[in-house]
Amino acid sequence: MSQLPNCPKCHSEYTYEDGSSLVCPECSHEWTLQADSDNGEDNKVIKDANGNVLNDGDTVTVIKDLKVKGTSLVVKIGTKVKNIRLIDGDHDIDCKIDGFGPMKLKSEFVKKV
Repeated sequence: MSQLPNCPKCHSEYTYEDGSSLVCPECSHEWTLQADSDNGEDNKVIKDANGNVLNDGDTVTVIKDLKVKGTSLVVKIGTKVKNIRLIDGDHDIDCKIDGFGPMKLKSEFVKKV
């Protein structure tokens, strides 16, 4: 049995082959071995409010009260958010917050724990 590489996005060891590409069942990232060795995909570095580099799966804390658009709810300062996922866009953190559900946050309003 050949050893497949870990997922370059979430570093999961449970990758599998699907035709000519590799797939991660945990984060649904797909890549080819040739593309993996040719260029460093995802060179964008996302940092928190203090300048610490954020990675998928990190735990962060909200540093400012954040109003939830369309509701009267507020995510309070000090709210701990576990297992974040980094995405492209203005709101670059995808997460689930207890009591609020799925939400997207800006990295400038969180700090790494």
